[in-house]
Amino acid sequence: MIMAAHNGLPMTETRSDIRCIGIATGGGDAPGLNAVIRAATKSAILEHQWKVIGIPDGFDGLIWPEKSFELTLDRVSGILPRGGTILGTTNRGDPFHYKSEENGQPVVRDISDQVIGNAKQLGIDAIISIGGDGSQKIAYDLFRKGMKMVGVPKTIDNDLSATELTFGFDTALHTVSDAIDKIHTTAASHHRVMVVEVMGRDCGWIALAGGIAGGAHVILIPEIPFTIKGVCDFIAQRERGGRDFTIVVVAEGVKQPPEFKENRRGGSVGILIGNAIAAGSKKEVRISVLGHIQRGGSPSPFDRVLATRFGVAAVDLIAKGEFGKMVALRASSIVGVDMADAIGKLKVVRPNGELVRTARAIGIGFGD
Repeated sequence: MIMAAHNGLPMTETRSDIRCIGIATGGGDAPGLNAVIRAATKSAILEHQWKVIGIPDGFDGLIWPEKSFELTLDRVSGILPRGGTILGTTNRGDPFHYKSEENGQPVVRDISDQVIGNAKQLGIDAIISIGGDGSQKIAYDLFRKGMKMVGVPKTIDNDLSATELTFGFDTALHTVSDAIDKIHTTAASHHRVMVVEVMGRDCGWIALAGGIAGGAHVILIPEIPFTIKGVCDFIAQRERGGRDFTIVVVAEGVKQPPEFKENRRGGSVGILIGNAIAAGSKKEVRISVLGHIQRGGSPSPFDRVLATRFGVAAVDLIAKGEFGKMVALRASSIVGVDMADAIGKLKVVRPNGELVRTARAIGIGFGD
């Protein structure tokens, strides 16, 4: 270990065997990715004088190393407020299960050794992998094969158990609550039931927090079983109290209610539920599927700060030689946790947790 001086800033203990690091973004995009890239690049260059290589499109940039390029201070200048990622991303670039075609037939191969070899050819000593559960699983498997890996958690779904929050979640909530705010006025004007479908995969964090922030009346999430009758009864109860419109927020991963006779086959669950509510309540129903608008746009100030903290902390882990770890937010502090403990465990909404209790206390229904 040596001490590296830099630009008059405090000296930082750093590993002498690190000269160049790579940064990759994998999985779905999220507001704040560029903020992590910027922070990690600036910290690596300014604090440690490391070279930084951008790995495009997840680990595809190591399958085709000619796509990779150097990240400089000029290259990351001005990207803090930009959504998406300047590196590009993909949720299909798994080098352990690489899909290709041979003789007209689909083939799945393990090309992880090729990826590790290409990283060495590029002079990369360690890699920061920014992504969700799938990307961190790939990073951990590469770490087990000898690659020096550090993870940064990313998902708008906020469903990684090892961290209290992921960047992108707060920005998604801004988008959802703003949409619900706008839907309120048209719902009230036309005395309609408005169904809003939001993202979140198998967890209800976006629906629950976005629904509370937007003043929704019913929130349907995967963690709490519901029935269409329960939702319709709630709508009728509101009408008896003189409230002639209802806003229903639906998480995309909700379980199919027992009244549904047909299996949902990849279609919008919001449309299915909206049509069922219209039939059961005899009310006029309109449906909005927010979709990928929740992933886009400039990150919120909170996400910019959290992403910046994560980027700097990831570089710190490399400097300390703490590989096979992922940065995480716990009790307002950024810490390093073992990747093995961070993957494969969804952080689901607790049906009797404080946030659900808060929602019920202010009159929000869950269709149960």
